[in-house]
Amino acid sequence: MAKLITMPNTPNFVRSNFSLIRTVGITSSPFTGKIKTQEYDGVYWTAEVSLPPMRRDVALNWQSFLLDLNGPVNTFKFTDPDALSNLGTYTTAHLTSELRTNNTSVTLSFNSNGTLTAGSSTFSSTKVGDFIVVTGATNEENNGTHKVTTVTSNTVVVTDGDFTTENNTASCKVRTNVKGATGLCLRASSSGASGTIKKGDYLSVQSAANTTGTPAQLVMVVEDATATSDSGNDFYSVKTQPKLRSDLATGHFVVFTNPKGNFRLTTSEISWSADAISNYGISFSCTEVC
Repeated sequence: MAKLITMPNTPNFVRSNFSLIRTVGITSSPFTGKIKTQEYDGVYWTAEVSLPPMRRDVALNWQSFLLDLNGPVNTFKFTDPDALSNLGTYTTAHLTSELRTNNTSVTLSFNSNGTLTAGSSTFSSTKVGDFIVVTGATNEENNGTHKVTTVTSNTVVVTDGDFTTENNTASCKVRTNVKGATGLCLRASSSGASGTIKKGDYLSVQSAANTTGTPAQLVMVVEDATATSDSGNDFYSVKTQPKLRSDLATGHFVVFTNPKGNFRLTTSEISWSADAISNYGISFSCTEVC
């Protein structure tokens, strides 16, 4: 069973290459040149990093860490080395997941102006700015993540979706914080928590209601979050990439302060170099655990 190994926190890396890998199938017609794509579940961060020259008394901490990882067997918490502090001003360490929209069987109608109409109460807790995920529509372009721009009633919202008109499609689902979502619906951790979440900030999606457990996924905020105050609490709607790899249960934490993902070494080989005056050089590559 894999163990979580603690990475040394000094010195910081002097070079990094941080990448996002998406698994997308592509086919191209040799007759028309048209391209079709198929997006699969695999999406994850990778990194290649180098440490500054170190004397042996410092390098040994990194050598021990890398050896304890046992190649790609064990894992460690890691993030973009050049974005260790977020730009937003949110005042506490985490937010909590909130399923403000969660109807698993409802009749939906779609209008080309972005209006979504449900056959029963669905949007009573939905906030402006929330990202809802629709599945079950007949027209595939009506499915997916859509941002709510207006809450008209508990059965009608206006979204940013470019819908194909479709009426009374039964057994649809309208949910939030589910696998495939490219936006999170969150609640401030306490009534005193407030502040902004900015484009470019990283968030750590946790698999439980804690900040210290093994992270489930590292995501980046790709537009400034929408904050809504209601009854003394702040609610956040956050557009993120990449898509969620699994459902985020209500009450689970999303870490804002010092967010990290769960990574493993890319290869089984570990090496280091040293010069004539015992300055050590260490580099390694790693991949987020899916």
